[in-house]
Amino acid sequence: MAQAAAVAKPPKVPRRRTASPRRLPYLLIAPAGLLMLGFIAYPVISVFYYSLQNYNVTKPWRNGFAGFDNFSRIFTEDDHFWTTLGFSAQWVGVQVSLQLALGLALALIVNQSFIGRGISRAMVFSPWAVSGVLTSTIWILLYNSSTGFSRYLADAGIGDYGTSVLSDTGTVFWAATVAELWRGVPFFAILILADLQSVSKELYEAASVDGAGRMRQFLHITLPHLRDAIILATLLRGVWEFNNVDLLYTLTGGGPAGETTTLPLYVANTGIEGHDFGYASALTTVAFVILLFCSIVYLRLSKFGGDHK
Repeated sequence: MAQAAAVAKPPKVPRRRTASPRRLPYLLIAPAGLLMLGFIAYPVISVFYYSLQNYNVTKPWRNGFAGFDNFSRIFTEDDHFWTTLGFSAQWVGVQVSLQLALGLALALIVNQSFIGRGISRAMVFSPWAVSGVLTSTIWILLYNSSTGFSRYLADAGIGDYGTSVLSDTGTVFWAATVAELWRGVPFFAILILADLQSVSKELYEAASVDGAGRMRQFLHITLPHLRDAIILATLLRGVWEFNNVDLLYTLTGGGPAGETTTLPLYVANTGIEGHDFGYASALTTVAFVILLFCSIVYLRLSKFGGDHK
């Protein structure tokens, strides 16, 4: 009796488990994400930790857990904190408002069609590429009483020889303001100009047909379209100006007589020159909470991202 030959089945090859298409992008960015998390999370956690400590490298015998003593000292004993916080608010308010106004004007100008527009845009945007320390160096030379423009003003009979606007408490604020405006205005111009490019020309043509002049077109077409760009730019620039250390540190050093000391500059001086890293960390924590609160309130009040166009 013939038996059918049994057909041997090939062995099963185990399938490799592959990442699903949904998980693959997250797996690819995971290494970079973990590195960024480490570089961001570690300093933040360290600041919060040291804010609760007495940590002064020149007085190691006093180091240890302090609880909320550093915060109590900030709000009840440190008058310099309130002075620097008030100057920081003044600095941010003046800088952001002037930078917005001048940046908007420059963006509207370079958005027009004229000969040499490309070169004009490059010249307008170039100061933004200059670092804060280099900007300070340029303006220190311009404000120098021997080689700067004050000497030429004295030659013309305006002012006295040997006077420096950076050493006079009555002029140092506006001297630093002009230097920072030179660097900060291009940021607003770049951001606003980019948004202006997306405004349809048909809207302006229709408005012209309806008899709307340039001012009405600006108020009812241009400004509403730029609303989100202006809100974002003012928020970013406000945070950056609050944290401004490089320009003021190299230009004035916080002087004269502490007239240009912002809160972040006070933190830097406390930690680096005073070696009191525990108290400097507490000041940083307070500054972080202030910025976070102001940013949230500003975004809520401005209704950023809402349907308004």
